[in-house]
Formats: sequence, structure tokens, C-alpha cells
Amino acid sequence: MAAMRTLHTAPASFIVTPAPHLVSPTPTPRAGALPAKAPPAAAATIQSHARPPLSPRVGRRRPCARAASSGAGAVVASVEDAKRDVLIALSQIIDPDFGTDIVSCGFIKDLEISETLEEVSFRVELTTPACPVKDMFEEKANEVVAALPWVKKVNVTMSAQPAQPVYAGDLPEGLKKISNIIAVSSCKGGVGKSTVAVNLAYTLAGMGARVGIFDADVFGPSLPNMVSPVNRLLVVNPESKSILPTEYLGVKLVSFGFAGQGRAIMRGPMVSGVINQLLTTTDWGELDYLVIDMPPGTGDIHLTLCQVAPLTAAVIVTTPQKLAFIDVAKGVRMFSKLKVPCVAVVENMCYFDADEKRYYPFGKGSGTQVVQQFGIPNLFDLPIRTTLSSSGDTGIPEVVSDPQGDVAKIFQNLGVCVVQQCAKIRQQVSTAVSYDRSIRAIRVKVPDSDEEFFLHPATVRRNDRSAQSVDEWTGEQKVQYGDVPEDIEPEEIRPMGNYAVSITWPDGFSQIAPYDQLDMLERLVDVPLPATAAVASS
Repeated sequence: MAAMRTLHTAPASFIVTPAPHLVSPTPTPRAGALPAKAPPAAAATIQSHARPPLSPRVGRRRPCARAASSGAGAVVASVEDAKRDVLIALSQIIDPDFGTDIVSCGFIKDLEISETLEEVSFRVELTTPACPVKDMFEEKANEVVAALPWVKKVNVTMSAQPAQPVYAGDLPEGLKKISNIIAVSSCKGGVGKSTVAVNLAYTLAGMGARVGIFDADVFGPSLPNMVSPVNRLLVVNPESKSILPTEYLGVKLVSFGFAGQGRAIMRGPMVSGVINQLLTTTDWGELDYLVIDMPPGTGDIHLTLCQVAPLTAAVIVTTPQKLAFIDVAKGVRMFSKLKVPCVAVVENMCYFDADEKRYYPFGKGSGTQVVQQFGIPNLFDLPIRTTLSSSGDTGIPEVVSDPQGDVAKIFQNLGVCVVQQCAKIRQQVSTAVSYDRSIRAIRVKVPDSDEEFFLHPATVRRNDRSAQSVDEWTGEQKVQYGDVPEDIEPEEIRPMGNYAVSITWPDGFSQIAPYDQLDMLERLVDVPLPATAAVASS
């Protein structure tokens, strides 16, 4: 039986009664902040935060013919009326992760109505090809549209957007087509971190995603023993000078152990350079998930990885012993300081079953303590199994050799958790900061917060703390109050990972605005209301 605690499961039904409008009420702003504008009457299309497909369903249309009797005598006046009917019908389908209908999420693309106003075609663009409810979405989309009295045929295509990071900064070429980077960390050796990383990666691949594994342990690489690729040496492309990863069962692999050097004997700065080179110069191609098997500890290598790679989330691996918790706690604090969300804890070697009883030879509590102390929402218990241990020596991951076993079911639940949490994080980050031109204010809703507030663009620009605006030695303000026009507007706002946004201004200046700084600005600065906002709020 899959041992799992507190995993948020999808609701039994994805159908709700259509609401009078498709947009949830605007959150109440904090005291002193600009008031939010009234929500629009309808939201037929919203910018999607989704990504690309690697599923047998991609590019395939699934027709659904209507019964002749249900459509008798029912007509619509125009194509626009027909599209509105379809969108209203589809808005009954709720994404269980976001709690919003799939129309408002921007999942509906390429909606077409035939000239006879009898056939409907559209594409459902999901957040990930590994979406655990994609079959349910396809079934319900066919069902609700086919229920319209004038529809005789429905063609639904399931897809997702091309892989791309949510990070807006300058990324190394090899990382520009990777949607999510997952760190699997324990900060302590011998707890089964590599086993979890490899089995998680192959679980995600089994769910339909494009996956890569990066073994970041130069001193003791584990990946060469845990998988069995035919080509066990990394190759350098002579033209691009990029590293070509090896592959095993469709998952791309990079490890210092595949570099023909065995285990490294070198000092810290050299190790960081090797890690940087292996990660950033590899031609990973398009990946939905890159799983990084982090080395033990919280030193230079970890900081290098967190600075070079825009980590989406982290999975923490521990064992029941108290000593393991002490080391894991250091790692969780490190990720917290680096603004990397920890989405799950895996407690390895937790129990074994015998004589129809469950035994906990090392006691209980390490994983639960991590969850309770740091607020990590999901905990998974892995049993003591000889097959799980031996899979690290045979070169065949447990989820591959026994895909229907109890251990595979636990990893399946972990994979669903990672997919759901990464989608939520990307959605929160992509919509955290935006510019509302109707009231000429920057809207801020910091991830993991229900509060929303508004800031004047001029105030944000004047409070930039970079070296271009403030003298690093004297603290003297280079950009004076009067240097920034009161009516300045940002040209572009893009997310910078999980901690900040990049704001481009008309003068060409690119400002990095951390969420913490924006939050502090809202609390400390009493911003006068722009005339347009005052009218909107009156």
C-alpha cells in the first residue's frame, strides 16, 4: 500500500454549476494600498501559464458524436454566439490544483466552429504533459460541449506549451529550454537521496514528461551504478562544443562518472567549476523536468547550483534518525534563504511489514518533524525493501523493474505531488507582479500570500537599490526624486525565478525588484493615489 500523508488529492468531480462570471472576486487590498478595480464581466481568454506535451494524446483529435435526438431543433445565431456557448460550457470544468475553471486558466486554444454551426474543435493546453488529470479533462471537455443542444460533433486535442523556464534573466544556453528544475537534497550522505532522485525522474518520465537527471556529486557519483545506458561516456559536439548527455529508457543523463574520470580528487573551487560546466554546457534540449541529485552538505557546490540554475522546487530526503533531521534542517533553511520552495519530504527506510504487522526499527518522527517545523505540505514514507536497495546495483530503477509494486505507487504519488506543486509555483510566480494600465499601478500578489496590493510605478523606480541607483560605498542616492517622472510606466515585467521580477523602464533601465522589497515598500511608503485610480475607486 502506498504510504503517504497529507497529499492533496483531486476532487471526485470536476464539474461545477456555471457562475454568472468566470473571474473570482478581486482580493481585498491591505490598508493603505490602492484599491483593486472591479472584475470584468467575463474572462473568455487569459494568458496561459502552461507548457509542452510529450504524451501519446498530443496532436490527436478525439471526436465525440452527438446523439441525433439531443440536437433536434436547437440552433445558434452566429459563430460568436456559438463560441460563447462553448466557453461557458467549458468554464464548468475546474482545475483541481488552481481552483479555477480551465477557461480562466487560459487552457482553451484554437476554438473553431464549423460554418454549419454543428461541429466544434478546440485544443486544451495543459500546464504539463505529465498532468495527472489530463484524461479527466479530455473526457469532461467532450462531455460538456457535446451536451450543448446544437452540437453534433466535438474534436478535442490535448497538448501543452513548449518547455521554457519561468526565469526571465540571462540563462546559460543549455538551460533555456527546461521548464522545471527539481533539486533532490538531504544534506547528509547515505539516506537514499540518489535512489529517490532516480526513481522520481523515471516516474515523471512514465507520466509522459521529458526528463533529465544531473548527478551533481563529483566526489562520489552514483548515477553510473543506478542506470544502465548503452553509451556510458559523455560526448562533446565538435561544432557547438556542448556536452551531449547519454540516455537510458528515454531519460537524459549527465554525471561526472560518465566523463571517464571516475571519482574526482580536487579542491572546492575546482569542483564548483566542473559542476557549472557539466550543467550549463550540456545540450539538454527541451525538458519538462530536470532532476538534480544534490551532493551531501550545504557548501560551495550547493550555492553554485542554486545561483546558476533557477530551481523551481526541492524535495527533501531524510531517515527516521534524529541525526538525519539535524542535517536536513540545515538544508531546508538553505533553500528557504535562497527562495526555493521545499514541496515534499521523503522519509526513507521508514518501516517494514512482517507477520501482518508494520515495524519501525529506527523509530518515527524525523520526516514528521521536518514537515511540522518547516511547514512542508507533503510527506511520503518509503519502506525498507531489499529490491529498492538492490536496484541501485543492478542499474534498473525500482519503478522500472516493478512498475505496479508498492514502492512504485509511492513514487507515483510523489510524482503527482511534484507535478502539481511545480504547476502552482509557476502560476504564482508568473502572475505575482503585473501592471494595470487602467489605474496606472503595479499589482503585487506575492507567492504564498493571499494579500494583494498596488504600488505606483514612480515609487518602485525611485526605490531601486542597485548600484546604478545607489552608490555602493557611500550609500548616496544617484537617482534623485525629480529624475523619475511621476507618470512613468513600466514597459515590461518578467519573473526572475521565485524571488523577484525584472522591470524594464522606458529609459532602458532594467530593475530587479525582489518580492521582499516590494512588500516592504508597500508597508513603509504612503503612496498618493493616481487620478485615474482615484476615479476608479470612487
